[in-house]
Amino acid sequence: MAMDTSKLIYKKIKKYQNIVIARHVGPDPDAVASEIALRDAIKYTFPNKKVLAVGLNVTKFKYFGSLDRENLGNLEDVLLIILDVPTLDRVDGIEDLEYKEVIKIDHHPCDKIIANVELVDETASSTCQMIADLIFNTNLKMNENIASNLFLGIVSDSDRFLLSYTTARTFKVVSKLIDEYKIDFASLYTKLYERPINEIRFHGYLAENLTLTDNGLAYIKIMPEVLKDYKVDSGTPSNMINDFNYIKEVLVWIFVTFDDKNDIYKVNIRSRGPIINEIAEKYHGGGHKFASGARCKTIEEIDNLLKDLDEACSFYE
Repeated sequence: MAMDTSKLIYKKIKKYQNIVIARHVGPDPDAVASEIALRDAIKYTFPNKKVLAVGLNVTKFKYFGSLDRENLGNLEDVLLIILDVPTLDRVDGIEDLEYKEVIKIDHHPCDKIIANVELVDETASSTCQMIADLIFNTNLKMNENIASNLFLGIVSDSDRFLLSYTTARTFKVVSKLIDEYKIDFASLYTKLYERPINEIRFHGYLAENLTLTDNGLAYIKIMPEVLKDYKVDSGTPSNMINDFNYIKEVLVWIFVTFDDKNDIYKVNIRSRGPIINEIAEKYHGGGHKFASGARCKTIEEIDNLLKDLDEACSFYE
């Protein structure tokens, strides 16, 4: 982490009385944990500031804490901090907000959000790792609860330290969180990995119904009636995609879920070699080279996306 940038972010935080923290729509644990942890760290350091973490609450992530429900249109002189999101149109919960300055903190490669201060580190395992570094490198304060949330976000986005984005720096941050704040990390895993029986059965459905091409692309289109039959929501597949990392015959795998509430196809993509984020960007998405997402409006877009990914697999050596 660039030390000068972290100090500048701290100065901006110290300057503003009203601060709003936001992340991407359809959040994962890293996105939720990072915004709540940063909010709580700022409030813990500056009790008199108004600091809001916004976006839709996700029931399955309630163990991180609650997000703030407030009319943002009433706020003035606001500092907006955007976490873990590549494009402005994917930021959740800031429709009515007028802000003076923007800080962007992200571990995804992105240049589509123009911010006053940018901290982008593609080598970080997670946004939570970057928030932990930010706190450690400034006068922001942390407690056991904040440290626990950051730990869970790091573990989730690194897939328990299995992904290539995990580095020695990741382990140094985690070690410091455990050592300095005495978090009971073993008991925290239950929050991330405990599943009801219907989700376990749905996991079996995914494995049974994957389509595999000759080039090593595996995909499944999950319709709303399937989610209803298994009593899971449209966000469940995205939380399971990393479970399919080590299928011998698969180079790239993709879960397509139709979100009937928003009339859009939510796409999760993972890769064991071919570069996928550049392809995802063509379909209203983006992310890491090997972990990306997209949002498509039609089944034709989905079919074109599958063709592009299959072609990428065919050229991969």
